[in-house]
Amino acid sequence: MFSLYLTVISFKNKTKMKILIGGGTGFIGRHLTKTLKSHGHSVEVISRTSGPGRITWDKLKADKTLPECDAVVNLSGEYVLNVMRRWNDAYKSDVRSSRIETNKLLVKLMTEGKTQPKVWIAGTAEGYYPRSNTKEFNEDYHLDLPKGYMQNLCADWEQSAMLPESINIRQCTVRTGVVLGRDGGLIQQSYWPFYFGLGGVIGSGNQYISWIHINDIINIFKYAIENEHVEGILNGTSPNPCSMTEFTKAYGSALNRPTIFPVPEFLINFGVGSDRAPFMLEGSKVIPQNTLKVGYKYEFENIEDAMTNIVNS
Repeated sequence: MFSLYLTVISFKNKTKMKILIGGGTGFIGRHLTKTLKSHGHSVEVISRTSGPGRITWDKLKADKTLPECDAVVNLSGEYVLNVMRRWNDAYKSDVRSSRIETNKLLVKLMTEGKTQPKVWIAGTAEGYYPRSNTKEFNEDYHLDLPKGYMQNLCADWEQSAMLPESINIRQCTVRTGVVLGRDGGLIQQSYWPFYFGLGGVIGSGNQYISWIHINDIINIFKYAIENEHVEGILNGTSPNPCSMTEFTKAYGSALNRPTIFPVPEFLINFGVGSDRAPFMLEGSKVIPQNTLKVGYKYEFENIEDAMTNIVNS
């Protein structure tokens, strides 16, 4: 009887799904799309431009319904630390609309359209939590009064993804931390300075980084898509957040380079602007309590192993 049960579970886990991904051409989206396809799932990406395997946001609006699919994931969002753009009203508007308006459209289509998926997964950010060098936060934390740009953005972002209670679709929200991988985000921006021995601690070095390896964040999304018992809030962060000093040391050690050139706060304020500087100078210690509770097994739990893997990949 037990062997029959395992056979049934094995069969269920091999079910192939049709998955629609908003933001599928971004850093996380590219990796998630590749991984899902390698496991036999079919993926269609929602993008601003048309192409093979893509549907545009404008076409979704015009059609007023989703393509037939089993799962919808939204990873859309203008990169907050895009140093090629000035931190002005136009940029801040793009940051908000690329997250909130896309969520609203998908929720509207799932609520009113002819097609309903089995699961809806909205990507948000660990910026939902307060900045602190001492306190730990997990998914049980409730944000009553947002403070600052990022908390306000995250609160509105998550609210825009909420389905009406009358809609019978399993829903997950993944609060993603600082994603580490060679071809995107923080590592892509900082790799060559660190490689040439010019890297160093940013700011005080005491601020926490709630990081996650690219392999783990995409597998958390995959795990949530494939497993019916997974719902609610999941922190997409490592179980072991580290300080900026610890991160810098691990980075330099993995590259076998010194990290003796600190970057003081005034340079960060000058380089990215005083409004955006807190994203780099302040941090939070976020623990993925629910992610572990639902059974996800991390590939990279400590920063030393993660950085060694990344610089050698």
